[in-house]
Amino acid sequence: MQERSLASKMIWLLFFVAGMAYVESAVVVYLREIANPGGMIFPIVIIPSPLAAIEIGREAATIFMLIALGALAGSDLWERFLLFCAAFAAWDILYYVWLKTFIGWPESLLTWDILFLIPVPWVAPVLAPVIVATTMLAGTGTLLGMKSRGAALSFPAGLWAIAIAGGLVDILSFTVDFRSAFTGPEPAPFRWGLFALGWAMATAALVIGARRISRAKTLRGMRPR
Repeated sequence: MQERSLASKMIWLLFFVAGMAYVESAVVVYLREIANPGGMIFPIVIIPSPLAAIEIGREAATIFMLIALGALAGSDLWERFLLFCAAFAAWDILYYVWLKTFIGWPESLLTWDILFLIPVPWVAPVLAPVIVATTMLAGTGTLLGMKSRGAALSFPAGLWAIAIAGGLVDILSFTVDFRSAFTGPEPAPFRWGLFALGWAMATAALVIGARRISRAKTLRGMRPR
């Protein structure tokens, strides 16, 4: 019953996220027509302060909506966190799917994009956030599946530290050269090495944590009753 309930949550979460990604991508299409009628997003165009504040607020509201979705759908802290991560990752991928459907953009996975504006612009080829989102989907799917089969989810503090540090390194790869996005048709060359380091740290923490949970569940199953 628990596994079926979780599957139902995932289906409805996907419906919500698909609709949310549609709305988000539609807003971006409108913004491009207003600020970048030629279709070029670099160099970044400075929009008037009231509109800039509204746009930053819209991005923050998107994250709050995803957090609320996970909180409403999840039955405990781990499930809420994992459903938030799954929703975020699916939304990120579907956002690009809708943009490709609407305007044929991005032209390729190496096309540059503005990912976020808080606290400074995050810029990277589309491939980078897609890698992160795909990894998040695989990781959350694995952990949710383990939880639905009765595993007790728990990561030691050291693994959390490595995962968080890896995420911060990836954010650094998106933001370290943000100023160059204001000056030319493309930002400075992307720091793929820095991105790969952060991704490897976070992924290693996830894999090690999942293996620890799996071993702990196996050992509990072998204990005499």
